[in-house]
Amino acid sequence: MRRRLLGLATVALAVLPGLQGCAAVGLTLFGTAAGVTAGQGTAYTLDGIAYRTFTAPLDDVRRATLASVKRMDIALQRDDVTADGRELVGQAGDRMIYIELERLTARTTRMRVTAKQGWFFRDRATSGEIIAQTEQSLDDLPALTQKAR
Repeated sequence: MRRRLLGLATVALAVLPGLQGCAAVGLTLFGTAAGVTAGQGTAYTLDGIAYRTFTAPLDDVRRATLASVKRMDIALQRDDVTADGRELVGQAGDRMIYIELERLTARTTRMRVTAKQGWFFRDRATSGEIIAQTEQSLDDLPALTQKAR
């Protein structure tokens, strides 16, 4: 009887740490799914990159992004033309902000935002807020530019 109890305890001690890892993975996936739902159209990759597709021309999304960056006091360092659209790089405190605007069609633009702190840490909240502020700025654009939508 004693051997059986000792064997059962040994198996339990060997298995329990492995189950905690499964719970952590499950909680991470649940948190990611909850973030996608809560973001109202903003999606996140597992490594903290936020992205959203807007039904607006690239130039309108760029203007809205520039207004948002200015409102958030992010120091813009670059605003370059790329093969597919534009790439903006800025700095907010100790974070580097990378914003990619990709023209999908004449009236559709995909925005991808990464806020990096150091080599490994990515600030998902800041990336999501930049997208939310860009959406607000896009809604505030004059009615003449929204007519093309």
